[in-house]
Amino acid sequence: MSNEIANADLTGLDVPSSGAAWAEIGRFALSFNGYEHWGSFEKCAEIANRWRDAYRAEGSLPNSLTELRTCLFFEQRRWRHFGLDPNEEATDYIHAVVERIRERVRSGEID
Repeated sequence: MSNEIANADLTGLDVPSSGAAWAEIGRFALSFNGYEHWGSFEKCAEIANRWRDAYRAEGSLPNSLTELRTCLFFEQRRWRHFGLDPNEEATDYIHAVVERIRERVRSGEID
């Protein structure tokens, strides 16, 4: 996964705009390697799935930029594995994650 961008190096221009196409979001998602960061597929999946479930249940998202990027990275990998574009429910979640990432980057909250 080339073209990785550290949290400290992210700018607003790196983050896809609201309503961006899945291809653009997917490319951005791969600018962070959740497997490498957390040391395993399992740990990355645990974090991403916990937050996806929390979003489904109560609309909660992480405040941590690293956890947000983990969620987005894992969704990219999940839907790549399925060989499909995300469904409507997943797209809503993904756009919410991207928006929260944008907020964190704008405010300088890199973790």
